[in-house]
Amino acid sequence: MVSAENIGLVLKVIQEAIKEFEVPAVSHFNRSPFHVLFSCILSLRTKDKVTIEASRRLFGAADSCSKLIELNEKEIERLIFPVGFYKTKAKRIKEIAKILYGKGCKVPETMDELLKLPGVGRKTANLVIAEGFGRPAICVDTHVHRISNRIGLIKSITPFESEMELRKALPRKYWIEYNKLLVAFGQNICVPVSPFCSKCPIESLCPKTNVKKSR
Repeated sequence: MVSAENIGLVLKVIQEAIKEFEVPAVSHFNRSPFHVLFSCILSLRTKDKVTIEASRRLFGAADSCSKLIELNEKEIERLIFPVGFYKTKAKRIKEIAKILYGKGCKVPETMDELLKLPGVGRKTANLVIAEGFGRPAICVDTHVHRISNRIGLIKSITPFESEMELRKALPRKYWIEYNKLLVAFGQNICVPVSPFCSKCPIESLCPKTNVKKSR
């Protein structure tokens, strides 16, 4: 069973195991709050490869808030296509850029202020705080939610519950790196359906909660 007491060792083992794998899309770019915010918006419901390519095109054309507001929605659409819901995301990106420009091009640093931005939820806000500002925050995506429950660290139903439970179960010093480690681990080893338990480095500790079939 993975617990608060041994999670440090578990994360160290996972970090070693994922060295050969691609890092999450958001981690490909300058970790400024600006880059983290907009690459995360592009990544929602979109595969990493597509997100990376779209982010490169967008930041290549506009690598700051002041440059981003000069683009119209159609130009943004062309740059980010074919990310999922690209038209809606282009509209959101334009709206957010205008809001930030009115505030001196500064990305908000708090959860409350980030959540006021159009289309920004807790997952994106936490990632901006953690990766953009380097402050402790727990970003819960599908991988973090699934794996945290699967290994027995927490017991939750929704991503929000997972975040709240992880705040209690996960030592604060691991909050920033937790998402990045589990995303790569969840994309390549601890996958949603039929995980690769036979080559999992923490298999002996994992209770395999809700795992019906494995490889």
